[in-house]
Amino acid sequence: MNELIKIRDVSLRYDISARTLRYYEDMGLITSARSEDYAYRLYDAENLRRLEQVLILRKLNISIKDIQRIFDTSGSEVVLEVLGKKVDMIDEEISLLHELKEFVLEFIRQIERSDFENESDVKLLYTKAKEIETQIVNVDYEGNPSGANSVNRLIEVTEKLDNKVPDIMVVRIPDFRAATSGLASWDMVFGAFHQWQEAHTHLFKDIIFNCPDFLTGKDNQVEWYWAIRDDVTEADIQPYEITEFQGGLYAAAVSMDGDGESHNRVRSKTEKWLEGTNFIIDNDRRFAGHMIYYDDEIKQGLGYNQMTLYAPIKLKETP
Repeated sequence: MNELIKIRDVSLRYDISARTLRYYEDMGLITSARSEDYAYRLYDAENLRRLEQVLILRKLNISIKDIQRIFDTSGSEVVLEVLGKKVDMIDEEISLLHELKEFVLEFIRQIERSDFENESDVKLLYTKAKEIETQIVNVDYEGNPSGANSVNRLIEVTEKLDNKVPDIMVVRIPDFRAATSGLASWDMVFGAFHQWQEAHTHLFKDIIFNCPDFLTGKDNQVEWYWAIRDDVTEADIQPYEITEFQGGLYAAAVSMDGDGESHNRVRSKTEKWLEGTNFIIDNDRRFAGHMIYYDDEIKQGLGYNQMTLYAPIKLKETP
């Protein structure tokens, strides 16, 4: 008789949470059985073997999507393809880390040649750093690990390594009634509309935190949404309008407020990250920004305000 093991015992045996087991089951990687007189999930030996395979592949940082492909295909072609790509990624990361190490060693050598007790040397290093910063956009990398022409390559190396960090999460935002500025220039939205909303805070309700809700953009204009109470009418918010903010699934990542270049990097990174999931960008909705913590103390500590950027996403259509 095939012994069935309770979910709690499986969780203890493999040191994983019951929630993770349920997630693997929801994704079709393993299955459980239940009897009419027993409410808990039970797993047989075959599914324990599959679970062990899943855990090994996850330890190798293989995505759930690729594990599904492996299990859905007979033969070894897919698993060899997936593992081969993983080896290529590891080789690339090793190469990038070696290159980054050379940059760091070169900086160490430069600092060792400077006298930090000599104020003029400190000022000189600062001046050189500022010169490099202003020249970044005009510098071409020629393979030399030292000198000013290495700056662009340093940026490329660190960004490629940074892209391996899974700092993006998927969230579901509810639909809500909002007062909207309408699409307008930055000056209008952060001028007249901002002044109006500061004078009418009694009309608003907090969807997430006590702060502005969502800012979107289109055709070099922006639109600001503030969630309003259910009893607020059109007459209450003149000269502005009430609209329905379309919620749904979004991929969220943190950027630096006011830094357009940072926003572009985060957006590009998010779109790249989505390639490894079953999601795609939903072009029927706009990208949005939300400053969760508008706090002078946080800004003082970090040097910038945190803004969460939301990319609208949807599941890929199955053929």
